[in-house]
Amino acid sequence: MQMMQTQSPTQHKKPFITSAMAETLAAYGFLAPNLIGFLVFTSLPVFASFVLSFVSWDLLSPPQLVGFTNFIKLFKDPLFWKFCWNTIYLMGSIPLSMAGSLLLALALNQKLKGIVFFRTVYFLPTICSGVAIYMLWRLLYNADFGLFNLTIAKIGEIFHIPLKGPNWLTDETWAKPALIIMSVWQTVGGYNMILYLAALQGVPRDLYEAAEIDGASAWHKFWHVTWPQISPTTFFIATMSIIGGFQAGFDPAFIMTGGGPNGSTTTIIYYLFNHAFQWHQMGYAAAIAWLLFLIIFLFTVFKWKIFGKAVYYY
Repeated sequence: MQMMQTQSPTQHKKPFITSAMAETLAAYGFLAPNLIGFLVFTSLPVFASFVLSFVSWDLLSPPQLVGFTNFIKLFKDPLFWKFCWNTIYLMGSIPLSMAGSLLLALALNQKLKGIVFFRTVYFLPTICSGVAIYMLWRLLYNADFGLFNLTIAKIGEIFHIPLKGPNWLTDETWAKPALIIMSVWQTVGGYNMILYLAALQGVPRDLYEAAEIDGASAWHKFWHVTWPQISPTTFFIATMSIIGGFQAGFDPAFIMTGGGPNGSTTTIIYYLFNHAFQWHQMGYAAAIAWLLFLIIFLFTVFKWKIFGKAVYYY
């Protein structure tokens, strides 16, 4: 007589939370702090600024809905387009800084004694206080006792030529070039140099050895091996620099020139700051912010469409 073995109903019961579900819940748990922070401190203010762009509000009286009036006024504002040109002009420091960062990275990629010290020295301006740097450069640019003008005058004395330096920060012709020179000095040894240095160290050594066997010169090795291999890094640096360039220019202009002379160093961000916190036109300032976002977005998409396919991916 065969005995029938019965199994307990609990033996085939699936657990309430499977291992896959537990991993998913754990992942959401780790993402929750950042997600909550993004929703509260980023998305809500962005949405609020979008709403503000359609109202007129001076922080004291109740907001008044004005529709697209702020945007229409902005498109007709000659100062806004002037300050857009100032912003683009000051972004002329980007190619100079990128070229300098690449040259520094090539030099600091060599296996030399004490190379870590030089890497640290070139990176120092990036981590120094921006306010202190701008105050220092304002002294260097001083027309009467600044180091630059004193050096120019000294050179004139040596060659018996009456040389006099320009009014760097008070002359409309020289104010923007002065800020560009300072920006290149400040950024050439910064994060772009680090990115280029990392990209250079990732180039396969086999490619250089093959080029040397073919008799390639140093320039040919750079142009046909190094440059294609680091092109994704160059594309990334250029894209991020342009995005940052549209949003930059406030700190140096505020501290060194006050946006002058005659608005020649006022950027879009500075103009936004003035409308929001100097003249208390919050709706108009929000409209400037959203138009700036649209400009950056369109410029980035255009750059990606035109130059993205030319990037060498390995």
